[in-house]
Amino acid sequence: MRELLLIAALLGGTAVDAKGFRAEVVRTAHGIPHITAPNFGGLGYGVAFAYGQDNLCLLAEEFATVAGERSLHFGPANSATLGFQNVDNVSSDVFFSAALDVPALKAQWRRAGPRERALFSGFAAGWNRLLRDLGTQGVPKDCRGKAWVRPITLDDLLRLNEKQMLLAGSLAFAPAIANAAPPAAQVALAIDVPTELGLGSNGWAFGAESTANGRGLVVGNPHFPWFGSARFWQMHAIIPGKLDVMGVGIGGTPFPTLGFNKDVAWTHTVTAARHFTIHALALDPADPTTYIIDGKPEKMTKQTISVPVPAGAQPITRTVYASRFGPVVMAPAAGLGWSKATAYALKEANRGNQRGLTAWLGIATARNTGEIRQAVETTLGIPWVNTIAADRDGNALLADVTAVPNVTTEQIVACAVPLSPRVAARFVLLDGSKSSCDWTLAKGTPVAGLMPAGDQAVFARRDWVANSNDSYWLTNPKAPARPLSPILGTAESVRTLRTRSGLLEIERNLAAGKITPETAKTMAFANKSLAAELALPALITLAETDPALAPAVAALKGWDQRFDTGSRGAFLFHSIWMKAQNLSGLWTTPFSLADPVNTPNTLVTSGEQAGKLKAIIAGAMADVTKAGFALDAPWGEVQWAPRGGEKIAIHGGEGDHGVLNVQRSMAVPGGLNPVHGSSYIQVVTFDDAGPVADAVLSYSQSTDPESPWFGDQTQQYSNKEWNRLPFSKAEIESARIGNTLKLRE
Repeated sequence: MRELLLIAALLGGTAVDAKGFRAEVVRTAHGIPHITAPNFGGLGYGVAFAYGQDNLCLLAEEFATVAGERSLHFGPANSATLGFQNVDNVSSDVFFSAALDVPALKAQWRRAGPRERALFSGFAAGWNRLLRDLGTQGVPKDCRGKAWVRPITLDDLLRLNEKQMLLAGSLAFAPAIANAAPPAAQVALAIDVPTELGLGSNGWAFGAESTANGRGLVVGNPHFPWFGSARFWQMHAIIPGKLDVMGVGIGGTPFPTLGFNKDVAWTHTVTAARHFTIHALALDPADPTTYIIDGKPEKMTKQTISVPVPAGAQPITRTVYASRFGPVVMAPAAGLGWSKATAYALKEANRGNQRGLTAWLGIATARNTGEIRQAVETTLGIPWVNTIAADRDGNALLADVTAVPNVTTEQIVACAVPLSPRVAARFVLLDGSKSSCDWTLAKGTPVAGLMPAGDQAVFARRDWVANSNDSYWLTNPKAPARPLSPILGTAESVRTLRTRSGLLEIERNLAAGKITPETAKTMAFANKSLAAELALPALITLAETDPALAPAVAALKGWDQRFDTGSRGAFLFHSIWMKAQNLSGLWTTPFSLADPVNTPNTLVTSGEQAGKLKAIIAGAMADVTKAGFALDAPWGEVQWAPRGGEKIAIHGGEGDHGVLNVQRSMAVPGGLNPVHGSSYIQVVTFDDAGPVADAVLSYSQSTDPESPWFGDQTQQYSNKEWNRLPFSKAEIESARIGNTLKLRE
């Protein structure tokens, strides 16, 4: 009883089942845990324990990060990846201390449903149980003895959940928020915001009209980080009679948020919609911390943040400013300065979004795509991803429905300021001097100011739907959507090479026959480059006119136009296209609304462009040689992942090259190491007994170098091998490794 009271205290008074927590964990090949519990509290308990066994150091560090304690534990002069950019520890701490209002989050949490509350209660208890069981010496070497490896409370989970909700919005502005200051107090900093978030994915759902078996089939290929808490982790969550779902979640997720059950399968891709707006504030000439709205002055609020640092040093203090719209941001490199006349504030649609758990529980328990659609539309809880699904009856769905500001096309035009057109590709900038330029209130939304689901994009079809992070507009080229508010993404304009590549591959494969799981797996790992298909012949012809480029010609002629591990010459084309794609006037045939999948095309190789392209080819030759590689080096010798002293060859390439199987890599001594790209890849269909799922996790289950699951699936990914996932009791028992772990307290 004392133990239960202690847990209740840790959880800030959250009610705990009087029977405590119970869960059983069975591991199958590659360390995939199948967690069975009698209730949601027990499920969270088992998931946290199993996740910590595989990734304890990773998540413990994340809890320190969202608590605003990076400077304390890792030093104020250091930095780390925050979301998808490198951020100094002080800015990170200031941002999280200011942006995560724990009392407000707890007040909202008290209104959450019993399932959601039980999941978090169980997760905290399971994490803390693992730490007790391990003891100080049982913690992995990478974080053994570190003060930031500690028990957690509800506060930690609420902070982590909020951070995940802000990933595609405020988080990208963390340094711009943490360092914003009025003119007299400004320090010269070259602060920018990312031109893109780095988030990506391909998602395809095929319905009965397109599949060989007449059932639904989903291909999920999310492109996510290989490092940090946004790494996926495979699991199977079972509450008999209530929940039976398998797939993946990111760190701290108490059940799969991408995967399948016996009736439906789904995946996500990051939507092109914007989940925040920027508001230009007209300032009082006498006071740059007072802004004018509807002709009346309004004082900014100020919050002083004290950042703890290692013993012996004084805390670092910063002041964060906010308006009625949200925090003031200052990113001069992006055009968002703070002068005596103008400042800028960010309003976030996912602030306080605790509806995500409810939405994903609705998806996880859905029996068909209609119920998935209902879960997404009624909650508006999916934060920043499309939902792409198919069911056993052969229905396909793409719901580009998320927490989006309710801003119409007309409002964006009427509320534009002079800077708005110049930043439109990055964010929506509105006039903050008029209350009429705030988000429009609509009836029936769970939060005031969100765009109703009926004004967003949903496609329910029996043939197929697809998305590769472009907008909703070309979900299926047979039926382009009508243009919607620009805040949902662009329409009737050129699509990315990766989007075009996906649509072409679907059309080409359907022309050869209906889709099977084997077809889908081949498509996912084909590693074709649409950029090469469109540009390589012309590049070779151009290079042949210059004898100095003869070695490049030979290497490019020998390249198979893929980014397979054995593809010779891929690195040379990669080096060429990284620069060539940025040239203006690249294509002879412009974009055509009548043929959006095949245009633009035909590389310009005449006039000034010829000289520029030749210079790029010559520069690429030098770069490849300087990196220590032959011009026709196999791609797998260049791009590799370190695992246990080995170099595992990694296939896949840049999405900008029109490669579907995306891998973005950083230069390291000896080549390129992947940092972001294909992660959990799944192909799921159905038979009479249930789901038939093949998958592979590119970076493997565990981040602990001593784990047997640190690199096993990475080698499988390298070999283009897939795992048939055990789902039924009989399949799990047949694939079991080790004994059942029985947890109870």
